[in-house]
Amino acid sequence: MAYVTEHLKPRQLWRYFEEISRIPRASKKEREVLDYLLQFAHDHGLDHREDGAGNIVMTRPSHPQFARAPVVVLQSHVDMVCEKNADSSHDFDRDPIILCVEGDWVKAEGTSLGADNGIGIAAMLSILADQELQFGKMEFLFTVEEEVGLNGALALDTKMISGRIMINLDTEEVGALYMGCAGGRDSDLFVPGKTVSVGRELKALRIGVSGLRGGHSGAEIHLGGANAIKLLARVISRLRSVAALRIASIEGGDKHNAIPREAFAVVTVEERDLENLDKHFDRYTSELRRELEANDPSVHFDLDRVDLPAHVFDEGSSGNIIDTVMVVPHGVLAMSGVVANLVETSSNLSSIRTEEESVHIHASHRSSVESALKGVCDVHTSISRLVGARIEQDVGYPGWNPDPASRVLGFAKRGAESVIGRVPDVCAIHAGLECGVIKQKFEGMDAVSMGPTIRGAHSPDERVHIGSVNQFWQILIETLRLINTEVS
Repeated sequence: MAYVTEHLKPRQLWRYFEEISRIPRASKKEREVLDYLLQFAHDHGLDHREDGAGNIVMTRPSHPQFARAPVVVLQSHVDMVCEKNADSSHDFDRDPIILCVEGDWVKAEGTSLGADNGIGIAAMLSILADQELQFGKMEFLFTVEEEVGLNGALALDTKMISGRIMINLDTEEVGALYMGCAGGRDSDLFVPGKTVSVGRELKALRIGVSGLRGGHSGAEIHLGGANAIKLLARVISRLRSVAALRIASIEGGDKHNAIPREAFAVVTVEERDLENLDKHFDRYTSELRRELEANDPSVHFDLDRVDLPAHVFDEGSSGNIIDTVMVVPHGVLAMSGVVANLVETSSNLSSIRTEEESVHIHASHRSSVESALKGVCDVHTSISRLVGARIEQDVGYPGWNPDPASRVLGFAKRGAESVIGRVPDVCAIHAGLECGVIKQKFEGMDAVSMGPTIRGAHSPDERVHIGSVNQFWQILIETLRLINTEVS
């Protein structure tokens, strides 16, 4: 079997990453990669177990020299965010991710890469397979459905692990160590609409927004990238001022933790308004392109004739739908007053879908402050009352309160400094990490998170820096060495 990454270091880690990249592992569809992991455990003679949610733990026994060392848990999630370019025919249920090396980076052809969290999985398998590495007892926790709400961690059977020192391998900047993360909750608004039959004298148009960079709704929410759904609503709102547009359908976004890159709507309009509408569309989208030039220079707006739909939302419903999208918050809502440059609270208007007699809007909220998170949910509840929408909100997941005095953080700091030659950055992240959930489940759990440098996660632009993977590996091994030699 040929490996695209054969020449990269550490060789075994890259080989495992390439192997799992050939296996479909979309959230909620992880069975194939779980079977791969179970076969790996069987082939290497490792004790292993799987809980009712699908989480897997493999145990590597202690080397006699470190029999008194504490049990260390390494943890990664097995699922990936499946995003592809509009012109890609990739089927995430069947097709392998096609890796390619471009300069100092590894990326995928037209799809998200899955380095989040595939590099973490590959590092864990490399340690399990390397008999020359000598440590105390270790537990390797592979969780499911992280990308759709940390579901695997939330459902984790507490009998699965015994260790109380955990290293999570799911952050995206080598040389940075994470000691805290945001909690999250979701809101689903169902905006009702009355539909009517379409008269043959009307014309139908498809309005599209595409080409945005998107990105992770936590780690990249502060970078200023536009939201395709919000842009689409702005365009339609402006056009409604010059013509009686009625919405037949509106769609955009996909994953709750990805900033929407594309959105589309089919609308109807009277034929006499077409020419004026074209002029206003060109004028207004030119203004938007200038507005977005710095952060989203590849944005593209389309206005195309399409076949007439059978039904549309009436004028009042169409206006209510667009007004709702306009007022639903998106972006950074507050910065932390405790940790410099950390987003404290945000909301991502992540998707919109047309249903039979309503439009379904999904929003994902994050905050490192529980009361602020509740406040964002309350805002969406108020919006639902104002627009007459039904709202559903989940219970969410907890944050991870930073602990600068964490012992495992101390070991990781020393390990990182020995590899990168400087004191590492110690951070909190405005994304959900499973550490918060797992720490809440296991009293006394001490945790730190690390990873390689990944850019564009949750989008087809996702790429991982080759040199950072080797540094990440060295930091991880040195951290484990320090834990075992100084605590045993």
